[in-house]
Amino acid sequence: MSAGSPARLVVEPLILTALREDLAHGADVTTDAIVPPGRIARAEVIARAPGVVAGIDAALLAFELLAPATMRYDVRLDDGTGVKRGDTIVAIEGPARALLTGERTMLNLLCRLSGIATATRRMVEAVAGTRAQIVDTRKTTPGLRALEKFAVRCGGGANHRFGLDDAVLIKDNHLALAGSIAGAVTLARKRVGHMMKIEVEVDTLEQLREALASPIDAVLLDNMTPETLAEAVRIVDGRVLTEASGGIRPETIRAVAESGVDLISVGWLTHGAPSLDLGLDIAL
Repeated sequence: MSAGSPARLVVEPLILTALREDLAHGADVTTDAIVPPGRIARAEVIARAPGVVAGIDAALLAFELLAPATMRYDVRLDDGTGVKRGDTIVAIEGPARALLTGERTMLNLLCRLSGIATATRRMVEAVAGTRAQIVDTRKTTPGLRALEKFAVRCGGGANHRFGLDDAVLIKDNHLALAGSIAGAVTLARKRVGHMMKIEVEVDTLEQLREALASPIDAVLLDNMTPETLAEAVRIVDGRVLTEASGGIRPETIRAVAESGVDLISVGWLTHGAPSLDLGLDIAL
């Protein structure tokens, strides 16, 4: 696997599950009827639209699992690389049956992850020249979080927490049950170790001031206008990290970034970004 990508131990079960969906009854009846068992073929994965590539190694694992140690790959463009229409991303040679059987699983994953990387790159470019860093959220496809967050990194973004166990994020429903920000933070600090950061979600500047009176590391400024965000940044004055979140889209992100926040978390990157149009062509 390429540097920074999830380990094969994590990825392989996902690919096996996807392949089993296509082979639930044991065979690719179309391919097995038409293609002789020993036929070798060459194929190329081609970009049909401009974008950013992500997930090459994970996607190619679909072929590797179908035909272990018999596929040969010539990767022309690495993860995180920009592509234009017509570019060859990878050339493949191996058993024709495995190429055709694994084609859709490979493309589903590569198109999905490349779409996330492409959307992230556009967001990163949109905030260029500001201090804001684009980060993802937990709004990921079940089972694909590690890969989708890798795709965000390929696009130039960064990762927020991976799960419920690697950081404390006190949200509105936690506050409703705890009764106050101070009470929630006190309980969290007693529970977690000194290495774990605590962030509090706030909806108003009054809540922000209350949060800053507790020992926290970051504030999530939820659904605030750019003007309110700028005032929040002024109030924080560098004491903790500031994160803007809530309904942020490509057409609104520049104004959010210009408020001076440190981070902008964008759930749309992993739950709404369109897949990048890629195809696999047999090279005759």
